[in-house]
Amino acid sequence: MIELTRGQELALTAQDGAPLTRVQLGVGWDKVPTAGFIGSGAPDIDLDASAVQFAGGQLFDLAFYNNLRTRDGSVVHLGDNTTGRGEGDDEVLTVDLTKVYGKVDAIVLFVSSYQGHTLEWIANAYCRLVDENDVELARLRLTGGVPETGLVLAKVFRDGDGWRLRAIGEGIAVKVPSESVAALRPYL
Repeated sequence: MIELTRGQELALTAQDGAPLTRVQLGVGWDKVPTAGFIGSGAPDIDLDASAVQFAGGQLFDLAFYNNLRTRDGSVVHLGDNTTGRGEGDDEVLTVDLTKVYGKVDAIVLFVSSYQGHTLEWIANAYCRLVDENDVELARLRLTGGVPETGLVLAKVFRDGDGWRLRAIGEGIAVKVPSESVAALRPYL
């Protein structure tokens, strides 16, 4: 497993160099124990993992809590966690790289706070990439008190006949995926 930092890239290949065909993106988080107003219980933090497909810089499709799969069936959102409670991945997106429509050249992965909390309210946040055998390939820790309501995690993009992942880890001001397209374009 590789601990990625912003800007680092990783070829999506198996140990033998063969291109990966399926990957899974897991996102996990906890709320900051002191989040909330003095004397009140800390509210749950509803982060939403989303994937936006682009073709030549234009929106092609997206998968998120309210649209669980892209039209080409390549990206599937496995369900919405509205609290971040529990161990392990809180939300998961699967990507079948063999099904991605031919004109799609980038898939941008991000999280956003549905209720509009800044990401300063979360702790122990991460994004991890696993292969079809559930082997963790890479992890990006999402700490540091991001003052925006969204965070661009990574970009999966075509590289010849294969795919690469670039870690991004940059804050953006979005709450819902439908607001994200303009904010994501600079990362293409």
